Amino acid sequence: MQNDGKVVPLNKGTPDQAPSSPLVRLPVVLLQVRDKAAQQLKEALQALFDNADDTLFEMADRAHNNVEQNIFFEAMRDLRLKRKSIERGFLDKFYEAFLRLGQYEVSVPEIAPPMTFDKLALVHNDDLERTVAVDAMVSKVLSRDGFALAQLTTRLNTLIPQRLTDTSNPMGPTALCDFFLQAGRSLGVEIKVKLIILKLFEKYVLTDADQLYDEANQLLIASGVLPDLKAGPTRRVSDRGTTASARSPQGADVADAVAAANASRQLDKDVHEVFAALQELLVLVRSVVPPPEPNAEAKPISSHDLLRLLSHLQQHVSAPEAHDEFNLRDQLEQLLARVSMKSGKFRVVGGVDEDVINLIAMLFEFILDDRNLPDSLKALIGRLQIPMLKVAVLDKSFFSRGSHPARRLLNEIASAALGWGGRDDYQRDTLYLRIEQIVQRLLNDFVDDPAIFSELLVDFLAFTGDERRRSELLEQRTRDAEEGRSRAELARQRVQQELNQRLLGKTLPEVVVRLLQEAWSKVLLLTCLKHGDQSAEWRAGLGAMDDLIWSVELHEEPEARQRLLDLVPGLLKSLRDGLTSAAFDPFATGDFFSQLEGLHLQAFQYFARQQDDNSEHPTVPVPAAEMVAVVEEIVLIAPGEQPQGDQGVRLADDDEAVLEVDKLRVGCWVEIQEDEEHKLRCKLAAIIEPTGRFVFVNRTGMKVLEKTRMGLAVEFRRGAVRLLDDALLFDRALEAVIGNLRRLKGGA
Repeated sequence: MQNDGKVVPLNKGTPDQAPSSPLVRLPVVLLQVRDKAAQQLKEALQALFDNADDTLFEMADRAHNNVEQNIFFEAMRDLRLKRKSIERGFLDKFYEAFLRLGQYEVSVPEIAPPMTFDKLALVHNDDLERTVAVDAMVSKVLSRDGFALAQLTTRLNTLIPQRLTDTSNPMGPTALCDFFLQAGRSLGVEIKVKLIILKLFEKYVLTDADQLYDEANQLLIASGVLPDLKAGPTRRVSDRGTTASARSPQGADVADAVAAANASRQLDKDVHEVFAALQELLVLVRSVVPPPEPNAEAKPISSHDLLRLLSHLQQHVSAPEAHDEFNLRDQLEQLLARVSMKSGKFRVVGGVDEDVINLIAMLFEFILDDRNLPDSLKALIGRLQIPMLKVAVLDKSFFSRGSHPARRLLNEIASAALGWGGRDDYQRDTLYLRIEQIVQRLLNDFVDDPAIFSELLVDFLAFTGDERRRSELLEQRTRDAEEGRSRAELARQRVQQELNQRLLGKTLPEVVVRLLQEAWSKVLLLTCLKHGDQSAEWRAGLGAMDDLIWSVELHEEPEARQRLLDLVPGLLKSLRDGLTSAAFDPFATGDFFSQLEGLHLQAFQYFARQQDDNSEHPTVPVPAAEMVAVVEEIVLIAPGEQPQGDQGVRLADDDEAVLEVDKLRVGCWVEIQEDEEHKLRCKLAAIIEPTGRFVFVNRTGMKVLEKTRMGLAVEFRRGAVRLLDDALLFDRALEAVIGNLRRLKGGA
């Protein structure tokens, strides 16, 4: 590795590079430990990247589709380009950590940080998966080599001015994973690839951590640093790099249990922090129910009893007609009043459970007001309020974990129905019926086991997966057809341009004009589509058209007669071959050639009269051809289409409505107001660039609308087009509720 000014060379240099900082010079033995470890880590990283290509290629080879395959190929390319910078960044962080070991720790009184709501940014699926993976990797190293690491940390603490722990030790697995994650931030790969790279880091770097710690401890012992510490067990070389299955079952179970426990503790901590932050925001919306008697003491019901009450209420919304007049809070208060009367004690909902109820109620208020959901679907989703409330009471990670099955089920239902128009026949729609079955199943069967959500989610994903594959197939056929139509339209415009360039403003025999417009235009169109307008075949077709026009015009020059004699045989052959290739009507072709023969005969007689006006042999009279003046542009129309006049409205390219159109991307959903009563929901399937056409399909992939760029801009200007937000429904609702609560708290 070159010394680029950022990385301290492995064979020289000390970490005293910031004279303004309170540093002490690191002991020589600590520099030796650092440099030896850095060399080993550097070699391990090189082995990681040397093997990453093969691993990713194997994954691409086993990919189920082209999209997945491209993900791995793109990752291979990205990793090759950024390999050096990641290696350098990792070692930078490693050296910086050792540099900080020489700084005196300045003691500052600890002040409890003010409560922030950054945790409410939610724990996204990708972050969660990465956190769990890293925790598992760290736990394996600690369970396997924790004793040696603890000895190393103890010895280092005798050499440096501040206190180290196994977590803050620059050679510990926590720090090494953190260095690698920071160095790899520039990788633009998906989470599945990041997890593969993390596994490679575990295999090629962390697996040999025992060597790292053993050699560091030996260096320190040789220098007299705590030589009497009891040595721990060491791993055999043959054990290194083995998988869990190669270890003893008991050892594997212990390691996995430790990893699972650590990951679980971290997740519990995140869940607690997120919900605690939410509770801080919910303070102002908590209700205070006065007791019926002045001296009565409110006694909260347990969460278990609350679930029983909710299950009782759940049966009341199992019938679709019962939902309209159903109010959860009112019904719950009535049930609590009855419970209070029976028990003789004033019963209320506990504080935590009340916060959950308020939060779920606000979430569903947002969902039921969401303009992205069709009204008939809102009625179905509204009936899920009690099941979702019960899940949230049972499991607070419902609010912080994007992968929670209940939350995902709600999001998947909303996403699947985004393009659903909700017309009168919705009750026969397979998607509506499937969602209705899910709602009814939850209302009838869900008591207190959230596993039902996972089961329903798997079934629903299988259903929507089948629907999506069918719609994508039809959508691709629609795109192919539209692109073919676009190519044909461009070719038609090209032919039209050549015809007008040659015919406009001329007076020619009517039969020739008609042949060129109705028949030869098709020959040129097929030639343009098949060979392109730069090909020899295209030039030959234009040449035949030019020769035909010249052959029926009057010419005064003497050499014209000879040219016509030379031209006619080849011209007739070219015309006949072209019309045959275009499958032109043979009877019409025969009639045309008969008339063309007469025109050419007229031309030869005209040449004869020019040469000998006193000839004693008069020419045979030929009927005069019917002439036509081409004064209007020729417009070629595709079969089945009607000529379209000028749309009239033209907006400037910087007009706000045009800019809105230009922001549209393939795959986005829009709602278009067709008339006062009907709205059309459709997805932009293709933007046909050459012709400027926007093609929209419904959720089955069938084409339902086509607009030009300017026509769509006009619709935007009059407010008839609305973009649909395809972000996850629950996440949008939670962000909106949090925003409202923050504003409420700020104004309080």
